[in-house]
Amino acid sequence: MADKNQILIAKLDELDRRYAEITEQMNDPAVASNPGKFVPLTREYARLGTIVEPYRRYRQLARQREEAQAILDDPASEAEMRELAGAELDELRGQVEQALEHVKGLLVMGDDQEIDSVILEIRAGTGGEEAALFCADLLDMYRHYAEGRGWKFEILSASPTDLGGFREVIVNVKGEGVWSRLGYEGGGHRVQRVPKTEAQGRIHTSAATVAVLPEPQDVEVQINWEKDVLEHTSRAGGPGGQNVNKV
Repeated sequence: MADKNQILIAKLDELDRRYAEITEQMNDPAVASNPGKFVPLTREYARLGTIVEPYRRYRQLARQREEAQAILDDPASEAEMRELAGAELDELRGQVEQALEHVKGLLVMGDDQEIDSVILEIRAGTGGEEAALFCADLLDMYRHYAEGRGWKFEILSASPTDLGGFREVIVNVKGEGVWSRLGYEGGGHRVQRVPKTEAQGRIHTSAATVAVLPEPQDVEVQINWEKDVLEHTSRAGGPGGQNVNKV
């Protein structure tokens, strides 16, 4: 566990250094006057800040714990100081562990925050026309949620029904933190209600499935034809004619 924590601390120290570098760059007038450089830096600064600031709080608590432990370990410490340090140390141990676990969670979420474009697929399940209407309700719910967060919401394809429902609809949602917010929406969704298509007031259960996938990113691939490509040529031998096609 200690080795894992050391690797984690090294990673967090690296993020802390990058955070400090960005802070310095943003204070540079030449960068601040260049939107092409300044805007990406502000985004990275905001993303890293959600991790680095709690990490700095953890380091502060860890230093306080070490100072309290040093007082207890010092034979020359006065009895009153040792008593205060002991009480503080008991409290700090829990706070330090809690702060580190909090940072670990933020670090995992930080990776999700980098995914800012997803494909949202909603498909009607069991329930016939009512399931298609439920699919439309889910679409409206996600649309309003996206609008409230300032995300871009674009319908890529849809299979509407005569009553205003959807058998299937595929949407592209873009915005900061979209994957961390919508990534767990995937799976089956059910509703129990009196459908619009029900004349006798009976409650029906309808279902729909939702899939959320990160939008594939364009990747630039460079091929070195001398090192990466092996060309091999061959010629048919032996009897000619139709026998060549059999070989």
